[in-house]
Amino acid sequence: MSQFEHQDEQNHPRPQVPEFTQMVENILSRRRFLGGAAALSAAAFFSVSPLSRAIAAATDSSPLLGFSAVPSSTADTFVVPNGYKAERLISWGDALFANAAEFSEDGNNSAADQLRQFGDNNDGMSLFPVDNNSAILAVNNEYCNYEIMFSHQGKQMTLEDVKRAQAAHGVAVLTLTNTDAGWQFSKDGPYNRRIHANTPMAMSGPAKGHALLQTSADPTGEQILGTFNNCANGMTPWGTYLTCEENFNGYFGSTVAVDITPAQARYGIGAQDAGWQWHNHDERFDLAKHPNEVNRFGWVVEIDPNDPTSTPIKRSALGRFKHENAELVIADNGQVVVYLGDDERGEHIYRYVSRNKYNPDNPAANRDLLDDGTLYVARFNNGADKGDQLSGNGEWLPLIFGEHGLTPENGFSSQAEVLIHARLAATQVGATTMDRPEWVAVHPTEPTVFCTLTNNKNRGVAENQPLNGPNSRAENHYGQIVRWQPTSGQHTDATFNWDLFLLAGNPSVHPDTPYAGSANINVNNMFNSPDGIGFDKAGRLWIQTDGNYSNQGDFAGQGNNQMLCADPATGEIRRFLTGPIASEITGLAFTPDQKTLFVGVQHPGEELTGSHFPLGASHTPRSSVMMITREDGGIIGT
Repeated sequence: MSQFEHQDEQNHPRPQVPEFTQMVENILSRRRFLGGAAALSAAAFFSVSPLSRAIAAATDSSPLLGFSAVPSSTADTFVVPNGYKAERLISWGDALFANAAEFSEDGNNSAADQLRQFGDNNDGMSLFPVDNNSAILAVNNEYCNYEIMFSHQGKQMTLEDVKRAQAAHGVAVLTLTNTDAGWQFSKDGPYNRRIHANTPMAMSGPAKGHALLQTSADPTGEQILGTFNNCANGMTPWGTYLTCEENFNGYFGSTVAVDITPAQARYGIGAQDAGWQWHNHDERFDLAKHPNEVNRFGWVVEIDPNDPTSTPIKRSALGRFKHENAELVIADNGQVVVYLGDDERGEHIYRYVSRNKYNPDNPAANRDLLDDGTLYVARFNNGADKGDQLSGNGEWLPLIFGEHGLTPENGFSSQAEVLIHARLAATQVGATTMDRPEWVAVHPTEPTVFCTLTNNKNRGVAENQPLNGPNSRAENHYGQIVRWQPTSGQHTDATFNWDLFLLAGNPSVHPDTPYAGSANINVNNMFNSPDGIGFDKAGRLWIQTDGNYSNQGDFAGQGNNQMLCADPATGEIRRFLTGPIASEITGLAFTPDQKTLFVGVQHPGEELTGSHFPLGASHTPRSSVMMITREDGGIIGT
């Protein structure tokens, strides 16, 4: 997530409104699920057990969690459990090629240097095994910190500075080699590549060539320059990487007055950018000169990491919004299903279902599966007991031109426009507004889906964001994780059942209220703003945070951002690691043997908060990928 997103979740007074009071009473009197998903039918899966803080102690014996939890921390270091070790794999500015410039501590690297160096603020990542001794790691580089990158802290930007910033965005593809000392990055490896804000890309799917994508530089609407603000990720069984464009709107602006359309406003686009200043030096980001350029971003981009010469493809059938990640599964009937979150307060959760089926014997035949299918958006209904905010059912609403009000009378003239303006289409069909949908993860053996809802200060306050379904707390600055299971256990089902796996909170500050969190949250594992999530092969759910690290007020005792591990069957949660000062923990990838875990540390020391991670005193703070192993060589988490 961008630096412009997560710093405003500060202390808020508890709202005293009748709906909130009734919700508190309902939550404290209701029952919720905490166990046994793997052995239960869909109906039994959503049976519930008491919402009582007293049961938390009974969940501290998970057979999946074999490590000793680490305490919260405010130190400028990366802490892992006893018996584990963490090493730096790569950091912002490290050279990807032998003839590339190394990182300059005094800030003298050029734009040309950055094009051949690891990008800044690494986020989501995926590992692609090549053989027993080599692999490819594809890593998002979401954005950059001007206050750290430039001596003028972004206050005197030049064209060269903008080019350097653009070069620090995008994706880095890394060659890894398995050595006697463990996995190492191979400088000059055959797969090494930088994909950035000016890399040529193709547009595919229903929006390809549409008038809203056409510009003076590309009158076809089919050839696009670049990707940026790449948040999280996904991977396909045919060996490609999915990178997701999130807060693209903040890179566009204008030095003159422009008329902002309702569609642009819904995506946060305006004459004032988010501080990047690209439009002052690169005219394609000037809304007054090139109003359609902004429509060419906000997509999922498919990259072939095995071919450094390949052209990345923006898959328009997956919709345009602020994508968090793209969680892809193959349904039992062979269709491809992709779950997608739109990371903004009051936005939605989506699902894509391909028309055709995956063919494991013909990888080339799968390359267009993400071009032809149906995009759906989720509606979460409350439980049968009115006022029950902890469980319920839901349905997937198709976003198909000509159906459910997606017609010219309502501003939609084609399927392409439905996808380009997916947010407006979701509102038209009646989707549920959510508390900032972040990452989505699917259990490796069960048809169960988890999604982090990181926070929402507007919930219960803004007129268009009332308390609803899984979004059950007003001014929600702690966040929660919702999970659902398709009604018949098939990812292509039209309906689902849902509950809340956890409500994050602070039981030391807010005991005996919903702001204490759910029963599986206690003073030893509390956190705020769950963000990145992912499963390992054994079914452990790994949870990463990107929230308020002030360690004060509502957040007292929670310390720096962290990564936790949960057992979905018992509900137990243990803190696995803590990050350095002012960092976000984001991105995770396991080696096939589950003995090495790659984790990202993003924006340490942002806003000049004093971090010197990862190299220590006197060094510039640098976003990094860390490599975690057990000292005895065992499987992570056991």
